[in-house]
Amino acid sequence: VNACLFDSVILILTKLFDFHMGSATESTLWRSTDYGTTYEKMNDKFGLKTVLSYLYICPSNKRKIMLLTDPEFESSILISTDEGASFQKYRLSFFVLSLLFHHTEEDWALAYSHDQKLYSSLDFGRKWQLIHEQVTPNRFYWSVAGLDKEPDLVHMEAHTPDGNVQYITCRAQMCTEANRNYPFPGFIDISSLIVQDDYIFIQVPTSGRATYYVSYRRDSFIEIKLPKYSLPKDLHIVSTDEKQVFAAVQEWNQNDTYNLYLSDTRGIFFTLAMENVKTTRGIGGNQMLDLYEVAGIKGMLVANKRQDSQVKTYITYNKGRDWRLLQAPPTDLDGNEIHCILPFCSLHLQLQMSENPYISGTISTKSSSPGIIVATGNIGAELSYNNVGMFVSSDAGNTWRQIFEEEHNIWFLDRGGALVAVKMPSVPTRHLWVSFDEGRQWSQHTFSSVPLFVDGVLVEAGADNQIMTFFGHFSHRSEWQLIKIDYRAIFSKKCTEEDYQTWHLHNQGEPCVMGQKQIYMKRRPGNHCMLGVDYSTVLSAESCICRAHDFECDYGYERRSDGNCRPSFWFNPFTVSRSCSQGQNFFNSTGYRKVVLNNCTKGVKEIYTARKQQCPNRPPRGLILTTKDGKLTANRGSNVTFLLDFGDGTAVSYSNLSWTEEGIKHGYKSAGIFRVTALAENTLGYDTTTLFLHVTCNKNLQIRLH
Repeated sequence: VNACLFDSVILILTKLFDFHMGSATESTLWRSTDYGTTYEKMNDKFGLKTVLSYLYICPSNKRKIMLLTDPEFESSILISTDEGASFQKYRLSFFVLSLLFHHTEEDWALAYSHDQKLYSSLDFGRKWQLIHEQVTPNRFYWSVAGLDKEPDLVHMEAHTPDGNVQYITCRAQMCTEANRNYPFPGFIDISSLIVQDDYIFIQVPTSGRATYYVSYRRDSFIEIKLPKYSLPKDLHIVSTDEKQVFAAVQEWNQNDTYNLYLSDTRGIFFTLAMENVKTTRGIGGNQMLDLYEVAGIKGMLVANKRQDSQVKTYITYNKGRDWRLLQAPPTDLDGNEIHCILPFCSLHLQLQMSENPYISGTISTKSSSPGIIVATGNIGAELSYNNVGMFVSSDAGNTWRQIFEEEHNIWFLDRGGALVAVKMPSVPTRHLWVSFDEGRQWSQHTFSSVPLFVDGVLVEAGADNQIMTFFGHFSHRSEWQLIKIDYRAIFSKKCTEEDYQTWHLHNQGEPCVMGQKQIYMKRRPGNHCMLGVDYSTVLSAESCICRAHDFECDYGYERRSDGNCRPSFWFNPFTVSRSCSQGQNFFNSTGYRKVVLNNCTKGVKEIYTARKQQCPNRPPRGLILTTKDGKLTANRGSNVTFLLDFGDGTAVSYSNLSWTEEGIKHGYKSAGIFRVTALAENTLGYDTTTLFLHVTCNKNLQIRLH
């Protein structure tokens, strides 16, 4: 089944598959204009013997449809501009494997052929022009508005005659050799080109450690900086939609886990957010990361982490700066109190996104229903796939309630004002459940006289309607069954002001989340009113004063047991200015960076924010290191102050020492003679000096470096 839904029109493409032949032998296109009450066969509109393979909908104009014929029988494309009421058929000189529509221009499309050629059409499939041969599958992209100069620019990854791979851009209808551009000078690894939002990523062939490059907002490519100890054998871009790159990196010693890294805004400098995030093997054999971004709540993530032999579920409200275990519900489904002590007993969720677009997956959220999370999970010491149930949170993961003892598919109705639940497709059922109070109470409804294996539900994402079309089968040998369910009679009226209530986002009582106090509008649980198209969820967002938890460790720094960010063993902070040009400025890190998209203001912001400094105009010379009193010994209980003269009058970053507002501190834990070395370095050169300090006391000695 391949289906789509419009305001009141439903199109469903069904195919009869012959397992002996290994291919489809028949197809039928069904069309409904009354939201699924009646259906009409459309095969006579384009030829009864035509076998169709796939149905595509133009994303910027859903009245426009493309149907592909099965290449086993013919190579044609069927076009409709009236929601499938009529079709025009055009013969093609190539067999289409996939289509990619432009995100704003409704008549523009790219077609990828079975022989790895890429074609373009600017008249909605009536005429096609060859762009390039030997293009890598799924590695071609339309231009991004606001970034690419030409709206018809195509980014692609293509093979050279000698078998190498290049990143190429050209205009869709002017892609001759003379008009092609090569943004990255050199060859790249196959299937490594990713064009996404503000970023372009590639991987460069190397014999040792993998090397990745990023271009931010179409600037020149810069090598991605992972921590020095990271030895990646695989890297996946998780998301780029919040002015930051989430990357999953599999290290040389990992097999079924990945480490999660977060970048700065430019996507260059990455810091570790969580180690050993679990992966799940998908239907096609691909590994899917057990990481879920909660819709509607900025910076909120849920992840499954493997610790020793156990997998546990963690939640963060600040993009991975801080994580905590999910708290188990206080009572079970029967109301009995659950005695659960962290970390030995907590709530663990399955975080698999559905590969079937017609079922919900094991976890669901909607931007129109902020704070509501529905997921499959279990209570215990670790994640389990036995004795699982369904759980819901109404306050963005702070507290949870169990709603079912068995796995269910959950759909959001009327922008999340109602929840609809049906048992998983492995179990036939005649019933569904509806809740109007965010899962606290459920009413059972019979939708079929005979138990049905529910294979999916057709409901348009973000639609304001209250109609769903269930499809499935009574047995494994029966034909498809479609059942239309209209919930409009349940809603008594359109919601008015008194039907809403405010909800304050918080993290275990902390009202400042991502630097803001955020207040949302929600329909009062139990109200059977219908949300309008003008319904807005966010009521207000007030900035908070910046505090330590609004900042994460900068690249090259790691959080120690005292909570402070200090240079990692492999990182020398003053090397950051090496790329600094004479006469220019650079930002000297304090060891911290504000979490991207965090909206806090003032407070500790000035203390933690990188300081703008001028690039050196001459190399450091004549570096002198002495103690303040000129002595090279220290008595018990005394402080030693070192005086540094860097020679060029410029500031220097300190390595392997902690930064405080009062100065640099270091404690000696044992007596002896210690060599103290100072190194001053800039892009023009370096200088170094050494002194020897005799420590004679037994207590810790605080040394200040000014």
